[in-house]
Amino acid sequence: MAAGTIRYWAAAKAAAGTAEEPYAAETLAEALDAARERHPGELVRVLRRCSFLVDGDPVGKRGHETVRLAEGGTVEVLPPFAGG
Repeated sequence: MAAGTIRYWAAAKAAAGTAEEPYAAETLAEALDAARERHPGELVRVLRRCSFLVDGDPVGKRGHETVRLAEGGTVEVLPPFAGG
């Protein structure tokens, strides 16, 4: 099992109540399932709209169960945002 850090941004940070926390998971799906268990409620709804970076690489439309996490890695949770 890999250990690393999940970083929450904007609405995800507010919903989780923290800017970051550790993960212990083999895949992105496992890490997100654990985050949902730790933060039931608003974070569950926010995660449905988020995009994700794993070690700086966009996950895109890949199935989260296929995205392997590395030891010491970082998952960035990015809610949709507007900008100009």
